[in-house]
Amino acid sequence: MDQAGIGKFIAELRKEKKLTQEQLAEVLGVSNKTISRWENGRCMPDLSLLSFISDELGVSVSELLNGRRMTQEDMLALRDSINAVLELSEKEKKVKTRRLNVYMLTGMICILIVLLNHQFGVLSFIFKENVDDFVAGALTSIGILSEIIGVYNNNHDTTFSQRKKMLLSKAFTK
Repeated sequence: MDQAGIGKFIAELRKEKKLTQEQLAEVLGVSNKTISRWENGRCMPDLSLLSFISDELGVSVSELLNGRRMTQEDMLALRDSINAVLELSEKEKKVKTRRLNVYMLTGMICILIVLLNHQFGVLSFIFKENVDDFVAGALTSIGILSEIIGVYNNNHDTTFSQRKKMLLSKAFTK
C-alpha cells in the first residue's frame, strides 16, 4: 500500500469536491491536522473511517486504498480476488466450526461423566482402585478447559470475521 499515493489521492479528491481540509475534517469528526497528515503521507486513516472517507469523497474503499480511480476491469479483477478470499474464508470457518464443536462436545462429555460419577459412582465400575476421585478431577479440569477454549475461539473468530466482512462489503460501494 502506497501511503504517500493514498494521501495525494485524498488531497486530489478533496480539492475536486472543493472542500478545505477543515471542512473535510469537520464532516469526518477529526482535526484538520489529521487530514494534513493523511495528505502528506505521514499516516493513514483509521480503518473505521475508510467507508466514511470514501463516501464523502465519492470513491469506493478499494479506490481509496489503491490511491487511484479504478477501471471496470480493475474492479472485476478485485472482485474475483475478494471472492476467492471469501471462499477460502468460508472453508476456514467450517474447519473452525468443527474444531469448536469438538472442544464443546469434549467438555460436555467430561463434565457429564463427572456428574454421573458424583451421582452414581460410574468411575468405580471402570477403575477398581480408588483413582476415581483423581480421574473425576482430571475430567472436570479437561471439561472446563475445553469449554473455555471453545468459547474464547468462537468469540475471537466472530469479532474478526465481522470486521473483515464490513471492510470487504465496502470495497465496491461508492
